[in-house]
Amino acid sequence: MDHEAAVTRLAALGQTHRLTLFRTLMRAGPSGMPAGALARACDLRPSAFTFHVAQLEQAGLVTSWRRGRNIFYAVAIEEMRRLMVHLTEDCCDGHPEICGGLSDAIAQNCADSPVCEVTE
Repeated sequence: MDHEAAVTRLAALGQTHRLTLFRTLMRAGPSGMPAGALARACDLRPSAFTFHVAQLEQAGLVTSWRRGRNIFYAVAIEEMRRLMVHLTEDCCDGHPEICGGLSDAIAQNCADSPVCEVTE
């Protein structure tokens, strides 16, 4: 991932409602959530929800699909992984022990999550 893509994704997450949407979708897992349920879970009016979820989708952090009359949203897992790798790949100039177990913490959180699985 290049810096431009990372900045776009981080900027999208750098807003309270969008971060709440993203974290809610992370908890939901790969099956995602229907738009209405997601908006209610994040306490957003429909117009605000549409605006914020579109920003996340435009940044490549969220995907959507239609099932019947419902639109579902889910976190774009691979893009989230790529962002995390980009942020931590040069950790501590080749001395990961200085980072205090950052990669271990990320791996543990992913192991405990139904959303992501750690890939070597």
